[in-house]
Amino acid sequence: MKSHIGWNLFGLVLPLLLAVVSIPMLITRIGDERFGMIALAWALMSFAGILDLGIGRALTQMVSRLRGQNMTEQVPAVFTTAARITLVAGLIGSAGIVIFDLLGGSSLLKTQTIAPSELRNSLFLLAVALPAQSMSATYRGMNEAYLNFKGISILRVVLGALNFAGPLLISFFTTDLAWLMSSLVASRLAALFVFRHLAFPCLKNNEPDYNPKSLAYSQESAKKLLSFGGWITVSSILSPIMVQSDRFMIASIISAAAVTTYVVAYELVIQNLIFVSAISSVIFPTLTKLMQERPDEWYPHFKKWLFRVAAMMFTISASLMFLMPYILQLWLKDNFNPVSVTVGQILCLGIFSNSIGSMYFSLLHARGQASTTAKIHMFELPLYLIFLYFALTHFGVVGAAIAWTARLTLDAILLAINARRLQHQQA
Repeated sequence: MKSHIGWNLFGLVLPLLLAVVSIPMLITRIGDERFGMIALAWALMSFAGILDLGIGRALTQMVSRLRGQNMTEQVPAVFTTAARITLVAGLIGSAGIVIFDLLGGSSLLKTQTIAPSELRNSLFLLAVALPAQSMSATYRGMNEAYLNFKGISILRVVLGALNFAGPLLISFFTTDLAWLMSSLVASRLAALFVFRHLAFPCLKNNEPDYNPKSLAYSQESAKKLLSFGGWITVSSILSPIMVQSDRFMIASIISAAAVTTYVVAYELVIQNLIFVSAISSVIFPTLTKLMQERPDEWYPHFKKWLFRVAAMMFTISASLMFLMPYILQLWLKDNFNPVSVTVGQILCLGIFSNSIGSMYFSLLHARGQASTTAKIHMFELPLYLIFLYFALTHFGVVGAAIAWTARLTLDAILLAINARRLQHQQA
């Protein structure tokens, strides 16, 4: 497991380094407003993850379970069915973005230096990326089920390069927003083809007779995937709203330029979750498989890694809070805004809570309790949006940081309570 975590860290750390180098230069070259729009595009891409209907996560859980039960002959049909479902969902999402754009949706964003045509063209481009985004989740889910984290990590490096360095490279030729967005679209298309390329060897090595052209859509597999994935879809819809709505509300209530003040601190802080992400993404399929093969071993295994994550993230969060003003000033130089320091320090508390919550989130999904996490998010969403609006109108971007941190703290508490309750019931 340590080798898988190591590859995950490799794939997550290098994009972080690219972000550190690229973001200040990008802000200088294109300005606060255009950078704010790119940050919103990153958020939209994250939210577009709902288009896989939870199938990617469901596929990882289902395939890991089949492997633990030595029923791998069922894997090809499940995989093929999952890929077809996510393709259709992605095309529907793409059509929705186009319709939204045609109806004048871009006018809802407050901009002063960006032409309406730039905004419209940017949305059209992002629509192209949505089917690729949804299908990539399926192929990534298959790779995670077979613990192919080396391939995933290498791809993350490429994506990180295109995500941050791509707009920077284009800015040397033009600051037109649509052209800047084109690199984000390219990265999603590249991810689709590479994830697909990586998934097939996983299948071939374990299912030598696998032939995707010979397999038909399986209604039975679809029902199983959507049964688990349906609740994941609920979480996938609600979670990005709660994670990313702060940026959109800042742009709407304050300005697109204010998004930059918030995002520079957010990006610095949130990248420290790479360590948790590296562990939790491995924990999920590992626990699922252990629960089938060796049911007495999974809980000590989880508890060990939970304590490791807690100790590590406490140290990182506390250190970052202290160093925040020095890091931001050194990093941003002339673009430094003292308000970003306060925002970042508050967000540090949030990432610590999120690290604990992520571990319990993975545990509940490994136990097939996607409905529990979805219901928690349904409970949190209205409370968060109300508090976020109140905090934004009274305290500006600092209020957004307070609301974000408070939500993650509540989330971690509720996930831990439900995970422990389930454990006691089944003991």
